[in-house]
Amino acid sequence: MAVIARRADNPPVLGLGVHRVVDLDGRWWVGHTRSRCEKASAWEFEERGIGYFLPMIWKTHISSGKRRRSLLPLFPSYIFFCGDETVRQMALGTNRLCQVIPVAEQDRFVSELAGIEQALASRTPVELYRHAAVGRRCRIASGSLKGLEGVVVSRGRRARLVLEVSMLGQGALVEIEADLLEPAE
Repeated sequence: MAVIARRADNPPVLGLGVHRVVDLDGRWWVGHTRSRCEKASAWEFEERGIGYFLPMIWKTHISSGKRRRSLLPLFPSYIFFCGDETVRQMALGTNRLCQVIPVAEQDRFVSELAGIEQALASRTPVELYRHAAVGRRCRIASGSLKGLEGVVVSRGRRARLVLEVSMLGQGALVEIEADLLEPAE
């Protein structure tokens, strides 16, 4: 496979110059990538004109005594993309995907992705939450994350709220002031 020159190491979070997840048209799919191929998949999707969403977060690690920051996928080994059956075949043609998982509940899935997108855009610290969330479903009543719904996994002065991506059985964990929460109906 030819090495493709990149403008930067990190691809855009959203492909095709799209500004929001809800702006992408078509059927959503979950691409399960080969190990550590999320960014390369995003670059190839960009080149092929496939609309995608690759949520990423900054991680700090120490290597050789130096502190380094890297932009890493929030959901390792997954990229979300949008399009018809032809687009699905094009995505598989990149040879970076192990499988493509169809999304049954499209509206719910787009809503969940939009919540993750909003949390990342607000610059609220977000981290991966790998376990199915158990607890009360709440809505954020005010602030930059107003309207997002999730499941509370711990609560003190600050609450930890999981924004679920039910297709993956995972979610993104955000920490906010507990008094910003209200029960979701």
